Amino acid sequence: MVWPRKHSTESPTEEWRILPRKKSTDSYKFLPLPVRRTTICASRSSRGLIKGDTMKERLPRWFRLVNLLILSVAALIGERRALAESLPLQRAIELALAHSTTSAIANADLQRTYASYREIRNNYLPQLVVGSGLGWSYGFPLSLENSAPSLVNVVAQSTVFNPAQHQFMNAARTEWQASQLQGKDQRNAVIQDVAVSYAELAKWEARITRLQSDETQAQQMQKAVAERVQEGVDSAVDLNKAKLTSARVRLHMAEARGSADVLRRHLAELTGLPLSSIELAPETIPALPPVASDDNLPDKAVAVSPVIKFAEQHALAESMRASAEHRALLPSFDFAAQYARLSTFNNYDQYYKTFQPNNVTIGMSFRFPLFNASQRARAQAADAEALKAKKQAEASRNQVQEETLKLQRAAEQLEAAREVAQLEYQLAQSSLDAAQIRVDAKTGTLHELADARAQANERYLAFQDADFEYQRVRLSLLRATGDLEKWALQAADK
Repeated sequence: MVWPRKHSTESPTEEWRILPRKKSTDSYKFLPLPVRRTTICASRSSRGLIKGDTMKERLPRWFRLVNLLILSVAALIGERRALAESLPLQRAIELALAHSTTSAIANADLQRTYASYREIRNNYLPQLVVGSGLGWSYGFPLSLENSAPSLVNVVAQSTVFNPAQHQFMNAARTEWQASQLQGKDQRNAVIQDVAVSYAELAKWEARITRLQSDETQAQQMQKAVAERVQEGVDSAVDLNKAKLTSARVRLHMAEARGSADVLRRHLAELTGLPLSSIELAPETIPALPPVASDDNLPDKAVAVSPVIKFAEQHALAESMRASAEHRALLPSFDFAAQYARLSTFNNYDQYYKTFQPNNVTIGMSFRFPLFNASQRARAQAADAEALKAKKQAEASRNQVQEETLKLQRAAEQLEAAREVAQLEYQLAQSSLDAAQIRVDAKTGTLHELADARAQANERYLAFQDADFEYQRVRLSLLRATGDLEKWALQAADK
C-alpha cells in the first residue's frame, strides 16, 4: 500500500512508502484504495483555505482503470472456480456407467441376444398374412406365386411340434443369459478404468504441485551458483550441475502436465463432463484392503468370475445348437389355415362343377425327413463348434486362476516395494532437513543442500510411482475376485 507523508510548505514534494503485504494462497484479498491527502498552508490565501485543512484529491485515471481491471479478473477467476465441480470417485463411476461407450455396447449386445431369443420363441405364435392375388385369367385359372388368384387371401401358420426349433430356442435363451454375464464383466471393466484413471490423475496433480516448488528452488539455486561462479567461488562444472537439475525438473513437469491432460480428457469422455468442470477429490478414494499371502484368491476368482461363467454358458448354448441340428432329422408338424375370396372373372365357375366365393382351409402340416445328407454334415459341424466352446471354457478357467495368482503375488511384492520407497523418501527428506539446518547454521555448503534436495525429489517421485503401481495391481485383483464394485461404491452406500 502506498501512502504519502505530510510535507511542509517549503517542500511540496510527496514521498511514498511501500508497506509489505502478507501473501495468501487461500483466496484473493484486496485492500482499500489509498487516498491522497495534502496539507495546504493558510498563506495560500488565493485558495481560501486555512492552516490544517485537508482535501481529498481524485485518484489518477490510470490508477482507477488498473484497479477496475484487477477486480474484473478476480471476478472471472472466482466464477471459474465456482463452475468447477468437485468430482468424487463414486460420482465419477456412476456417470461413467451411464455415459460410457463400453456400457452402451454391452447393453446393445444384450438387447440383440434377447431379440434373437424372442424371434425363435414367437414361431410358436400364429403368423397372420393378409394379401390379394388380383389377376385376369384366360382359360384355366393358373396360380400367381404359388397361390390361386383371389380378391382377398388370409394365411395363418405356426409351429406346433418341432424338436429342433425347441432346442434352438433353448440355445438362444442361454446366449441371452451369457450376454448378461458379459455385461457384468464390462461393467467391472468400466469401474476399473475410472478408478485407475482417477488415481493416476490424482498422482500427477500432486506431482505437479510438488514440481512447481522444486522448479522455483532449482531456479534460485542456479542463479545463486551463477553468481558464485562470477565471484570465483564455484566452477563452471557446478553451474552445469545446477542447470542439469533445473532441466530435470522441467522434464518431469512436462511429463506430468502431459499425462494429466490426457487423463483428464479420458475422464471427461467416460463421465460426459466438460474438461473445465472436473476437479478431483483424492480423499474420496477408499482405502485398499490388505492382501494376505495365505488367501486362496484363485479359487475365489474362479467361483465368481463372469468371464468363466460366460464361457461356460456359451459352451452350453453351442451344445444345444448341435443337438438342435441333430433333431432337425426328426418328424415335425405345423398348424396352417387359409381363407380366400374368389371371383368369377378368373373363370372358376367355368372349370369347376360348383363355385362359391368364400373358401377356407384349416389343417396340420406334417414332415417326415427320410434322407438329408447335408443336414447330417451340418450337425457334425455343430458338434465340432460345441467341442471348441467347451475347451475354450476350460482354457478361460485356467487363465483366470493363473492371472489371479500372478496378481496376488505381484500385489504382495509391490506393497513391500511401496514401503521401501516410502522409507527411502522419509530418509531423504530427513537428510534434506539436516542439510538445511547446517546451511542456516553456516556449517554446511550450498552444494550439499542442492544434492540433498535433488535426492529427496527423486525419492518422492519413486514413492509416487510405487504407490500408484500397487494401486493399479490391487484394483485388478479386486476385479478378479469380484470385490471391485463393492470397494468402489462403499462410500456411496454409506
